Amino acid sequence: MKYSFCGNSGLQLPRISLGLWHNFGFIHDFATAREMILYAFEQGVTHFDLANNYGPPPGSAESNFGKILKENLSFAQEELSLIDHILDGATL
Repeated sequence: MKYSFCGNSGLQLPRISLGLWHNFGFIHDFATAREMILYAFEQGVTHFDLANNYGPPPGSAESNFGKILKENLSFAQEELSLIDHILDGATL
């Protein structure tokens, strides 16, 4: 995976991130979501995009990612970067 600097911050981000918008909520298969996230990490994706209305239902992608982080990626917390949007009034 190729990484690029984020401005002058010194932070390096992968050129590909994984957005957890509409395939990682409670209505989807948790095992499949975990497999996709772990596969992305194994390929060098260390940046994940979340928001309070990602799911469905809204917020469930954050909950599922938190569970995967705790159970499967806790060893890599210092390698990961997360973006978490707070979207007011937005709907899926």
